Amino acid sequence: MDELKTKIINALKMVYDPELPVNIYDLGLIYRIDINDQQEVAIEMTLTSPHCPEAQTLPGMVQTAALKVESVTQVAIELVWDPPWSKELMSEEARALLGLI
Repeated sequence: MDELKTKIINALKMVYDPELPVNIYDLGLIYRIDINDQQEVAIEMTLTSPHCPEAQTLPGMVQTAALKVESVTQVAIELVWDPPWSKELMSEEARALLGLI
């Protein structure tokens, strides 16, 4: 499962926030990735704000990216707001890229 999770993370790193030059994984929008024995994937994610203009499209982009990973059979996305997203959730690389370090 760890290998599959790594492949999913790599796929999610190809999805970029349309407003920022940072992928959604390093931006800290992915809270959890669970994979069961049938290779069904559940992803818990958030957005930078509940008022994000991409609220309708970004979860679908995440689902599509994860479904492209070989052997993934199904992907369910849960959009959550708790805990709220903050800059501290970003990777160090993402913070540096945005000049926050």
